[in-house]
Amino acid sequence: RNMSSAGPEGRKKMRECDGLIDSLVYYIQGAIADHEPNDKATENCVCILHNLSYQLEIELPESYAQSIYMQRRNISSNDKTPGCFGTRSRKVKEKQQDTPLPEEKSNPRGVESLWHSTLIRIYLSLIAKSTRNYTQEASLGALQNLTAGTGPMPFAVARTVVQKANGLPSIRTMLHVSNSTVKKTAVSLLRNLSRNTSLQSDIAREVLPDLVSVLPESVPGSDIVCETTASICYTLYNLTQSSSHNARLLLSADGLPKIITISMNDSNMFSKASRAASVLLYSLWSHTDLHSAYKK
Repeated sequence: RNMSSAGPEGRKKMRECDGLIDSLVYYIQGAIADHEPNDKATENCVCILHNLSYQLEIELPESYAQSIYMQRRNISSNDKTPGCFGTRSRKVKEKQQDTPLPEEKSNPRGVESLWHSTLIRIYLSLIAKSTRNYTQEASLGALQNLTAGTGPMPFAVARTVVQKANGLPSIRTMLHVSNSTVKKTAVSLLRNLSRNTSLQSDIAREVLPDLVSVLPESVPGSDIVCETTASICYTLYNLTQSSSHNARLLLSADGLPKIITISMNDSNMFSKASRAASVLLYSLWSHTDLHSAYKK
């Protein structure tokens, strides 16, 4: 567990170690099957996998990267868009999000397991069943890592979490736990998921009222709460930016007074949350059909 947080070289060596990842996954599966999700060794295994999933998309071996991004390149060339660093239209971006991963292997081995749906379901199971904060946080954090990039892998993982594995109810529960670090990681994961336009209506329906309910009534009182508050505002921004329906949902959840209060605090300590709330307010005002409702 300590070695897995030693940096890029350490992660690379451990990912390449024959049988290591498979053994960790095997152990966790056994613990879940034996109804022992609070086992200390399970916590250690999940924390290792969490660390090994960090920056996975960037650090993938060339062979995996080629097979994953081949379809993406084909779509880009068919649409005659500029190269990797060129300007892309919104349509191309949305199309890219829908690019499927190569078909999943039924028996993944080694590093392939890290983004496989089997492990994604294991994380969601631990989030639902474990009462250990470190296990919950590591499971949420691993999913956060896997959904952090902009390529096909993060979006495929996001779809698995939201649509195939029905993971939102378990993640939603984590918004209401007393542990502020677990809550912060759950919000960060939802922020990543909310970037995927094809999932936004599902996410808004399931968790938007809960996100509003955990926003503080007044200025956040600590750094971690401030960071979580900023992250919630950016998640709500993603969900409401292109959807008047979702903006109305935010309004009916009494989110506006809270967001206004947060935006009006201009002290340096809370500038991150204040700026995020202001960005959200600016975006909400772009829905002209809701102006009269806002004013009321």
